[in-house]
Amino acid sequence: MRDKIINYLKKIVPKGTKINLTVPENDKFGHYSTNVAFSLSKKEGKNPTLIAEEIAKKAENANLFSRVEAVGGFVNFWLKDEVFHEELASILKNREKYGCNNSLKNQKTIIEYTDPNPFKEFHIGHLMSNSIGEAISRLIEWNGAKVKRACYQGDVGLHVAKAIWGMRSPENKEQRPVKGVIKEKIRYMANAYALGSEVYEKGEAREEMREINKFVYERSDKEINELYDWGRKASLEYFETIYKKLGTKFDYYFFESESGKDGMRAVEAGLKKGVFEKSDGAVIFKGEKHGLHTRVFVSSEGLPTYEAKDLGLAEIKYKKYTYDKSVIITGNEIKDYFRVVLAAMSEISPKLEEKTTHLSHGMMRLSSGKISSRTGKVVTFESIAEKVEELVVGKIKDENLGAKEKDEIKEKVAIAALKYSILKQAIGSDIIFDFEKSISFEGDSGPYLQYALVRARSVLEKAKSEKIKPSFKLTPPEVSELEPKICYFPEIVERAARDYAPNHIVLYLTELARAYNSYYAKVKIVDSEDKYSPYRVALTSALAQVMENGLEVLGISAPKKM
Repeated sequence: MRDKIINYLKKIVPKGTKINLTVPENDKFGHYSTNVAFSLSKKEGKNPTLIAEEIAKKAENANLFSRVEAVGGFVNFWLKDEVFHEELASILKNREKYGCNNSLKNQKTIIEYTDPNPFKEFHIGHLMSNSIGEAISRLIEWNGAKVKRACYQGDVGLHVAKAIWGMRSPENKEQRPVKGVIKEKIRYMANAYALGSEVYEKGEAREEMREINKFVYERSDKEINELYDWGRKASLEYFETIYKKLGTKFDYYFFESESGKDGMRAVEAGLKKGVFEKSDGAVIFKGEKHGLHTRVFVSSEGLPTYEAKDLGLAEIKYKKYTYDKSVIITGNEIKDYFRVVLAAMSEISPKLEEKTTHLSHGMMRLSSGKISSRTGKVVTFESIAEKVEELVVGKIKDENLGAKEKDEIKEKVAIAALKYSILKQAIGSDIIFDFEKSISFEGDSGPYLQYALVRARSVLEKAKSEKIKPSFKLTPPEVSELEPKICYFPEIVERAARDYAPNHIVLYLTELARAYNSYYAKVKIVDSEDKYSPYRVALTSALAQVMENGLEVLGISAPKKM
């Protein structure tokens, strides 16, 4: 609908004029509004109010509008009911494709997110990165780009040495579950890492752990190799169970053990160009010339740091997938780190730096209480998900549900509760996670959106049983507030992708669910005695499709019953 209005306005304003069209927050200002008169007033030296009035007068007779009004330089448009009816019909025609567009057609994008480290726990920071990264990946896809999902994992480094040291300690050495349930292996490894980390922080066995770290890089010790291979494999298998639960499937897995070599080559090339310099046996990049700070890219021990590895990773990614755009999603705590890495990249590989966008997210904090973790220092995904699932189970009152149905509801509602809480605001902000609010069916929650969709599907099932077929042939005298809201979905998808802002989708779906619940309360949708019932059933079908599509973009699915 937005495109139809813009295409019409292009015919009545000077050629080349940029037209900005928005949906007013208050519907008393129309379905759409434009400020094009202000930009024209600068070019033509005329009063924007007069220009707006001229545009409104020309548009009065257009088939699109039931009303056009000029107010203080703005032009407000009210669309005819039949425009909405046509759009609603297109929803039922296009179904799961409704909302897709080609604004990013032919663009190849690689998106890196989640990035958990083997030998360590999958915590709520990884959950945030995954939820945001998956939603952005889907948004970019819905706008026509070809997207590859990437996960970069630290399978070498001091954290690995700490875990291996813990596995070799007398209290753990004989307890390792070589075979058995994956969770038992992870529990063992997390405890081993916690022990190694605790000893290291006390200042004990540091040299021994540094030696282990060196052996891991060199692959020169048989026992350490065996422990390393076992732990790495167990970690990656466990992460896959989490990705499946969260609805993510990565195309590429990259590892620090691979990126280090490419990073070293990049730094060596940069040394020759004068991009880097040596300092006390290390290789550094002086970020001050970019208004940043100095960072080490190769340690005094001759090992590549995270910075060098990220330079190598950019090259590896491009060799795997010749992308037009590379998006990297991490926590806010390494925002300044990435500024320095990208500044160094701009001098070594300027073309890759131009293609790269770094997005950082805030932290998740709990509104009250604590959740125990195996190390006692981080809140794991597993612990928070299990607690939310317990609360969901407590809300399931339908005794007719079988165990399988209850499990589906428990898992899908818990994931929706977590993802909604993460995605509902701008990605750079910290979030306060409230367990009770997250599973509320009253609004501003993932389960609230799921419930609106389940309710709509229930209405459609009832209509089917009463043999009322959806139809837009006979329409009520006027549209409700629901029709415009349903039809705004495609432009919300486009704007959310442009801004890297899944929160636009969350806000839209929440408002849409409220509008439908209000409509449901006021109108009897399924009524064989009412001539408008087929229209209302068709409207509900369109609503259900848009809700389903919007949740799909967010990586949320709804159970069949709630």
